[in-house]
Amino acid sequence: MFSGSIPALVTPFRNGRFDEAAFRAFVDFQIENGSSALVPCGTTGESATMSIDEHNHVVAVCIDQAAGRVPVIAGCGSNDTKVALEHMQHAKAAGAAAGLVVLPYYNRPNQDGLIAHYTYLAENCDLPIILYNVPARTVTDISVDTMATLARLPTIVGVKDASGKVERVAAQRLACGADFCQLSGNDDMALGFMAMGGVGCISVTANVAPRLCADFQAACLSGDWKGALALQDRLFPLHSALFTDASPGPVKYALSRTRPDFPVELRLPMTWPSDASRKAVDAALVHAGLV
Repeated sequence: MFSGSIPALVTPFRNGRFDEAAFRAFVDFQIENGSSALVPCGTTGESATMSIDEHNHVVAVCIDQAAGRVPVIAGCGSNDTKVALEHMQHAKAAGAAAGLVVLPYYNRPNQDGLIAHYTYLAENCDLPIILYNVPARTVTDISVDTMATLARLPTIVGVKDASGKVERVAAQRLACGADFCQLSGNDDMALGFMAMGGVGCISVTANVAPRLCADFQAACLSGDWKGALALQDRLFPLHSALFTDASPGPVKYALSRTRPDFPVELRLPMTWPSDASRKAVDAALVHAGLV
């Protein structure tokens, strides 16, 4: 259903407000440089600091600007099941192709709770759901058996896997079926993820290097592993540098170097990355040939 390089879009803020014009231009930039789908209002988009109305507006703007050129997977997650449903219903009405729904964070449901959460969403909105497993942020981790149970629901179509456990790709493929869409949530692990049966990556690095990330994914999907390895080597320092401080600080700093007119404000509690982080990003941008 989805494949290739899919940026988890940063959200441009200017004077504390969403900069719609800059975001629309950024959507065009991503599509023109080979991104195969777009994710607004994910973690990288600072969705945790948006009001519900602002969140829904950003999603709607992304869908409107994409104008059917690529699908939009709207960030819809919440640790409140009813709020997640509200996001899904809005995203569906706006024309999203799917919702990216993170495991509930902070309240830490058990596996039965995860099944109940996603079943409720699937039964009350027919927007396709991409599960988002990111234990480093949510603490909760979905088991392979639970994922297999959820994969039986017709609208739960895939997973963004940021578990950091590449071996799960094979386990989940066997448990959920070959048609279950597995997307890497870790740029630095995407090569191994793809080799084990993944079909794409919801990427932070693609914000800065969309063409290189798209070429990397195309190489993987075509079985050109030598070409993919060369691109991985070119991109790997950037994959690492973008997480040398709290995200999305480093990626917004990188955009300040590659797109000087792009607004790079962060919303509290996020702050500008450290000097060491900025130096790491600078070096990685040079290594990748982006500056």
